[in-house]
Amino acid sequence: MQCDHLEDGYFRYSSRRSWMLLFRTRAVFIVTGLRKLFHMSEFHFLVTISLCLFSCNAIAQVDDKTLPDEIKLNQIQVIGTHNSYHLAPEPKLLGLIAATSQRAAMAIDYSHAPIETQLAEYGIRQLELDVYADPKGGLFANPIGKSLLAATSNDSRMQFEFQAVMSKPGMKIIHSPGFDYATTVPTLVNALKQIRNWSEANPKHVPILIMIELKEDVTGPAGVKPLAFNSDLLNAIDTEIRSVVPATSMLLPDNVRGEFKTLRAAILERGWPTLADCRGKLLFALDNEGSLADRYLEGHPILNDRVMFASVNESHPAAAWMKINDPIRDFEKIQSMVAKGFLVRTRADAETKQSRLNDATQRDKAFASGAQFISTDYPRADLRFSDYCVQFDNGSMVRIRSR
Repeated sequence: MQCDHLEDGYFRYSSRRSWMLLFRTRAVFIVTGLRKLFHMSEFHFLVTISLCLFSCNAIAQVDDKTLPDEIKLNQIQVIGTHNSYHLAPEPKLLGLIAATSQRAAMAIDYSHAPIETQLAEYGIRQLELDVYADPKGGLFANPIGKSLLAATSNDSRMQFEFQAVMSKPGMKIIHSPGFDYATTVPTLVNALKQIRNWSEANPKHVPILIMIELKEDVTGPAGVKPLAFNSDLLNAIDTEIRSVVPATSMLLPDNVRGEFKTLRAAILERGWPTLADCRGKLLFALDNEGSLADRYLEGHPILNDRVMFASVNESHPAAAWMKINDPIRDFEKIQSMVAKGFLVRTRADAETKQSRLNDATQRDKAFASGAQFISTDYPRADLRFSDYCVQFDNGSMVRIRSR
């Protein structure tokens, strides 16, 4: 799903007028040469080029219903989004960030469509939400970046009253509370309602993985100190999820474990349920590893009575799902875990690098690794940078795993 990318040093001119003039001049030269090379009429050549350049921005072919019911959950691959709620900071704010760190500004210069659009139009079947605890409300209602810009009005991309919503108690969804706070959905409850409502209206979809990253710190100045997730706040995450999504609509660790003593034993001996048994379901996974995952497992060593799966070592009794982000470095590890029956999430790209360089290397390794969930910031191409995007053949976002 990627066209050959023509690089030219002239494209680096900062002057928009010079860039456009050079582009038009060289484009005419290239188009004329290629038409003669392939003996194509102007009409047919333009159609071919248009299909190539914009294929990643076409409506995705969603294949949920065509997948055989008898295959198991771990036998499919789906495309998901990383930081599925994220909106790039407004240009002036991005400029302030770039003045301190150009690299940091470039890394967060990506935006996602609303969650419902991702599910319905793009065919996304894995989402990721960053969650901050805010039990009293108001902790993230006044971002320092908003104050520095004297921005009293709402960002038009955020279809809600930011300060009013953020002032209420409950788990909040933002990337970082200081400058990178723009989000399509401000609260965990609101995001879950959107996902639940779409799921109920489309009950034949393959299970949707929802990754939850619990945030306890910030990047850069924020003017606020996030709360650490103690046992009460960890329980509150499960409670908020259960308050929106009925147990019958979730694929829970207890469901997968069944009569086995551990989750790991269930995966190795029986495996995941078939699509016939889990269509229309949501499954949740804790994105965090290390000490936070350990805290979530305290008192629940096999994730008994918990909502989320946890990314742990393959020898752990709760092993079922794993986060292995680098499919190049850890290609063989991913293949090994997949072969044993575990679910794996990996990433096709990170920090906008692959889009800027038009580099599909990591994406293609993610596909070949067999990882069931492949996250991207580019389910559609960002043509500011290149035509790089992450889709399977024919624009599909779901397929039977090839390995």
